Amino acid sequence: MFNILITGGTGLLGKALTKYLLDKGCSITILTRTIPKIQQQIANIKYAQWNINNQTIDVNAVCNADYIIHLAGANVAEKRWTKKRKKEIIDSRIKSSTLLVKTLQNNPHKLKAFISASAIGWYGVDVKGKIFVEDDPPAIGFLGETCNQWEESVKPIMALGIRTVCIRMGIVLSNDGGALSAFKKPLRFGIAPILGSGKQMISWIHIVDVVRLVAFVLEKESLQGSFNAVAPHPVNNKTLMLTLAKKLRGQFYISIYVPSFLLKILLGEMSVEVLKSTTVSCEKIHQQGFVFQFPAIETALHNLLNLND
Repeated sequence: MFNILITGGTGLLGKALTKYLLDKGCSITILTRTIPKIQQQIANIKYAQWNINNQTIDVNAVCNADYIIHLAGANVAEKRWTKKRKKEIIDSRIKSSTLLVKTLQNNPHKLKAFISASAIGWYGVDVKGKIFVEDDPPAIGFLGETCNQWEESVKPIMALGIRTVCIRMGIVLSNDGGALSAFKKPLRFGIAPILGSGKQMISWIHIVDVVRLVAFVLEKESLQGSFNAVAPHPVNNKTLMLTLAKKLRGQFYISIYVPSFLLKILLGEMSVEVLKSTTVSCEKIHQQGFVFQFPAIETALHNLLNLND
């Protein structure tokens, strides 16, 4: 039985990953700012405390871990990107990594591998049919710089001789929040909004596959470096929204184009990412033997919407 420490364990991916690893017989410790007064009565799950602003942490929780899965970080899409919010997004990633690095550097431990979340915000715009791979440099812009700093912040762990992996995640589709919930909201009123031209490519992944991919990377001892976590078949914004609309509403919906200038007014700088077309390859992880359970958007949405065949 492995002891696995998860940061960001109360988030969308963290909850799904915790359940998956518990079912595999692992012992889970969730690193959190506030330990729940009423803890979950689940065998093999514990809570440990840390505070990234004060740079304090439960040292024993880190030193007793066989693996660390580092998912902590403020939600990029939750709020408008003010100067203050952008600092919160970067600090939540860099300060948390720094605290883990210092703890591992200064204390004896038994860590076998360190798995860190990253994002396909690393990449730029896929002009002229560009398909991004892991060796491509980070994009110029807020998300590119954030992802670059994020991955750089965990590199000192590699210097300790610990296997280190950064997983660049695409848009995660889940019933428990995130992008899919936002996509579904206007469809309650029969409206399928198509953002900008609708031609921008979206590199997505089903929540089940991203959880399986993290576990795959954790278990395969030869893997290190960066890997993209995206489905093999990206889709453009229009295809995604119309596929979702047809599955939820049949023929009873209206597609409406939301012009780019309006998105810029509503979202500010974040609109750049909403309108950006990014086609990302999953070939590297596929070559390592990982098989996607939901490679195409049709089957992914069919599963997530619990539709009958």
